[in-house]
Amino acid sequence: MTTDVRAAPAPTRPAPLPPARPAGRWKVVVGAAVVLGITALTLVPGIGVEVDLGAIVRNWTNGADKVLALLQPDWSFFPRTVQPLLETLQMAVIATAVAGVVSLPLSLWAARTTNPHPLLRGAVRAVLNVVRAVPDLLYASVLVAMVGVGALPGILALVLFDVGIVVKLVSEQLEAADTGALEAGRAAGGTQTQVNRAVAVPDMLPGFVTQLLYVLELNVRASAVLGLVGAGGTGLLIDAVRSFYRYDQLSLIILEILVVVLVLEAVSSAARRRLV
Repeated sequence: MTTDVRAAPAPTRPAPLPPARPAGRWKVVVGAAVVLGITALTLVPGIGVEVDLGAIVRNWTNGADKVLALLQPDWSFFPRTVQPLLETLQMAVIATAVAGVVSLPLSLWAARTTNPHPLLRGAVRAVLNVVRAVPDLLYASVLVAMVGVGALPGILALVLFDVGIVVKLVSEQLEAADTGALEAGRAAGGTQTQVNRAVAVPDMLPGFVTQLLYVLELNVRASAVLGLVGAGGTGLLIDAVRSFYRYDQLSLIILEILVVVLVLEAVSSAARRRLV
């Protein structure tokens, strides 16, 4: 009895990978052109923005004196900063709350998945683009002239600023989300309003609250600047001490704003971890 012994086939070697293509020369050319363009916009006389780097060397002592004064905060000035700082926090919280109420329906109207009407959606987006294009400081300047100096124009300016940001971010979140539940709701016979209320709003709430916490932090920073044009908060006090070159008092205000922002950042980070 004979046994048919056959040789095992030799293992096949995987096909070699194609060699990596070297980076095209055009990328190097484009990169060099961008660098040269930026250099021309900043340094070349008659073409750029006329940045005089020599002025930094000539006047560095003036800056050194200001920095030295900022490193020596006047702690005795603290009692006068408490009320403006509280007003800044109140402005930020009120503006965030009002912006949240206004932004919720606008976010649904601006998203393609929750608003199938192109004309209404386009009109909402066009108005919000205009709102977002105007700086908050310009809003505050106009509103101060309309309603007077104080916290009210600052709150209104912050509300406009917040609505433009929140609606854009939340509407993009809605458009990037899975539309299966929305389609199922429409297939079951629900109207768009019913589907949005029952499906879209619960899904968007965590991201919506996250964006509101983000703009709350921005409002604290922005309100300090809006006060420079008379819109209340610590900005009025900053403008006063800056006018008298009291950089030691200005340093104290900056430290207080920094502490408030860090505390808000810690609180909002903890809230985001619970929501997400």
